[in-house]
Amino acid sequence: MTANRHNPLLLLLLAMAPLASAQQANISGTVVDATGASIAHTQVKLALNGRAPDQETQSTPTGDFSFANVAPGPYSLSFIAKGFALKTISGELHPDESLNLAPVALALDTLTTQVTVTQTSAELADAQIKLDEQQRLIGLFPNFFAEYNHDAEPLNATQKLKLTARSWFDPSSFVIEGIIAGVGQLQNSHKGFGQGAQGYAKRYGAGFVDYGTRLLVERVITTTIFKQDPRYFYKGTGTKTSRALYAISRTFICRGDNKKDQFCISRLISGVGTDFATNYYYPTADRDKTSDVLRHAAMGLGFESLGNLFQEFVARKITRKKH
Repeated sequence: MTANRHNPLLLLLLAMAPLASAQQANISGTVVDATGASIAHTQVKLALNGRAPDQETQSTPTGDFSFANVAPGPYSLSFIAKGFALKTISGELHPDESLNLAPVALALDTLTTQVTVTQTSAELADAQIKLDEQQRLIGLFPNFFAEYNHDAEPLNATQKLKLTARSWFDPSSFVIEGIIAGVGQLQNSHKGFGQGAQGYAKRYGAGFVDYGTRLLVERVITTTIFKQDPRYFYKGTGTKTSRALYAISRTFICRGDNKKDQFCISRLISGVGTDFATNYYYPTADRDKTSDVLRHAAMGLGFESLGNLFQEFVARKITRKKH
């Protein structure tokens, strides 16, 4: 027994065991159709080019699938679902990588396409909005303007308003604005509102309308005028650097209603316009000067970049669908 405890070969094997395990990688993703709707019970097969046995699984009712403890190296994934064409994707896994794929969209097979009634762009967008309205950060806070379907249909003015109204009047908005008003009351910010229940009500009302005005101008009015999409389109692929640069660039570049990237004039105009407009919701003595409004608008662009980075690297991991 003493010899076994001190056997160099045994010690080396024991030391290498966790190292070998740590080299394993993971793959996960979601299977969707052309509208972005989840496809349940898709047969997903993982091939590792002979490095290890092939693995198979089925997507969950919400279209999710995953493979754990996958050997690093080249891989291919094939997707088979009733009524859809076979799809295969490939790539390479790195040691210890947790690869979260962008949504895998399956196309209808030829026979199914022949008997399917074609939906209009607006109808497809309506279906996609229903999915977007299920997205909540940690299951609580709305994340309706994050789009994980790269081929999502553009929104018309009514759909932009609908999605914006759902965000504005979400129960979480009332709670958050109530907390902000309470903090303002304690700090006696905007002294012209006064104190007591009346002062709190004024702070709450001003903050809630301020929030709604910003949403309407940024997400509906300017995007409709300039025909641009108010959503953040998740990239999810490439190096971390390329994804970070993409996220930051979305502060100045957005998708047009023609599905092409363009200079995001709607966001820049709304950033300045809302600061000027909402300035008048507060007591005269507490209003910002023009120079302060412009400074706040510039700071807003910086926060917009941080918000995009959050969407690209964090939000999807903590976004849960409401069922």
